[in-house]
Amino acid sequence: MRPPNPSVVASLRAWHPAPLPRASLWLHGLGAATLAVQPGLWPQVLGVLACNHALLAGLMHPRGTLLGPNLVRLPESHGDAVALTFDDGPDPEVTPRVLDLLEAAGARATFFVIGARAARHPALLREIVARGHSVENHSQTHPGHFAAHGLWALRREVAAAQDSIAGITGIAPRWFRAPMGLRSPLLDPVLAGQGLRLAAWTRRGYDTRIRDPQRVLRRLAGGLAGRDILLLHDGNAARDPWGRPVVLSVLPPLLARIRAAGLSALSLTTAAA
Repeated sequence: MRPPNPSVVASLRAWHPAPLPRASLWLHGLGAATLAVQPGLWPQVLGVLACNHALLAGLMHPRGTLLGPNLVRLPESHGDAVALTFDDGPDPEVTPRVLDLLEAAGARATFFVIGARAARHPALLREIVARGHSVENHSQTHPGHFAAHGLWALRREVAAAQDSIAGITGIAPRWFRAPMGLRSPLLDPVLAGQGLRLAAWTRRGYDTRIRDPQRVLRRLAGGLAGRDILLLHDGNAARDPWGRPVVLSVLPPLLARIRAAGLSALSLTTAAA
């Protein structure tokens, strides 16, 4: 039998589960103890555990907090700011143009990058940091079934991206955003072991699917308020009817709306340290 991975063991020891995951762990332990004494009760035990898993799955919503801490708005001390966040990059076509638009507006942002893409474009990652933005962890390969991974697979994805990003920029990420935003009940001990905190968003534009820039802008800017965390994509960006990445059409008017509201755009490193 292969010995347990010491890093995973350390992650579990560092983990202090939220009440709901803690209750789930106790329920599984109770189920195992019950079967040890009364094996014939396995249908009932299985049914209870199935209901427990269904409940946890329903709480994997990207902005949910019942499974543990999750940043969905900036702290109250930054009521005059918003956080622009960009997922799925870096992209050699789109990211440099996003950086130019941000620089022209004097805005700072956070880029949740995919580790494998970062490794293919290290100079671009260093440019993001050189321009005053923060680079954070969005997993190594962005698997669509990330939330269904077991503990070891989750750790591989998170740790590999952490190593990739820190190796390129010299700065270890402090924030993690789950692929698709879906949060596994097993994710918290992995993040604890890597010194990461989970970040979601207040509002998103669905700019990987919606091709109409005005619709994306309305989703992001409608009701815009201080402390909002806004989600866009410099990677996997949808194209408008003229073939232009939607994010590049949306960002200038969005930055203008932010300025008109008397708000500043800060990185998560600055606004939620």
